[in-house]
Amino acid sequence: MSKNTIFRGSGVAIVTPMNNDGSINYEVMGNLIDFHLENNTDAIIVCGTTGESATLSDSEHNDLIKFTVKKVNGKIPVIAGSGSNNTAHAIELSKHAENLGADALLVVTPYYNKTSQSGLIKHFNSIADSVNIPIILYNVPSRTGCSIKPQTCLELAKHKNICAVKEASGNISTVAEIAALCGDSLDIYSGNDDQIVPLLSLGGVGVISVLANVCPKETHDIVNEYLNGNVNESKKLQLKYLNLINALFSDVSPIPVKEALNLMGFNCGKCRLPLDSMSKDGHEKLKDIMEKYSLIK
Repeated sequence: MSKNTIFRGSGVAIVTPMNNDGSINYEVMGNLIDFHLENNTDAIIVCGTTGESATLSDSEHNDLIKFTVKKVNGKIPVIAGSGSNNTAHAIELSKHAENLGADALLVVTPYYNKTSQSGLIKHFNSIADSVNIPIILYNVPSRTGCSIKPQTCLELAKHKNICAVKEASGNISTVAEIAALCGDSLDIYSGNDDQIVPLLSLGGVGVISVLANVCPKETHDIVNEYLNGNVNESKKLQLKYLNLINALFSDVSPIPVKEALNLMGFNCGKCRLPLDSMSKDGHEKLKDIMEKYSLIK
């Protein structure tokens, strides 16, 4: 474990439930948080990609963090997404999140304007200098067009507040290189639900998960079994849930996972535009798979 491990296990990248008018549904948000507290989720990541952070206003962003921190009440860590492609804005969001009681921050690489590796180092260090809570770097080049190289992770890990990376590049070779270079100076979390076990095998400490929205206990168990030395049991669970994981990414995330929660009776509503509803065919396929996993009757 690194200098400051935030959590071990399964952190849920929690959805943001919406009312019919598109506003945030805090009653359902509370129900979802209770569901996670009752089913072994190890951390809650609020205002991430799965929480539709891209379409939240700053006031909604802050209100969601405040609500989540209060509801969780210190039982497990609350990690707030506070990334932006504008460093000054990311600093502002990060300071707000810290003041609202977030235990840590998840900070994505700049998107659209992208940047060089030296730009990434300055961007993340500027954010880390502005707060006193741990930061998880978030590498998801498929969404941002910008990738943190292993050598850059090593450089960033020198900052006392930069403690971990959420690796969603899908590239196991990159993860191996980060682990080899950084060792105990940087924790690694899987950002891909279909690669939890491979990342744990390279020294990862957990996952920041979409799957955990619908299968919190099972996602926790994949990690927990592995960390407790039951590698075969962990592998079995990883493979058992592969079809469900694929179904949850059968459309742009978080469209399918929100639909899945609706099917489970959580009333999470629709995604905000530009994210559209699933096609009728996609909905039926998701429903069939969820029935097979006994998530709905």
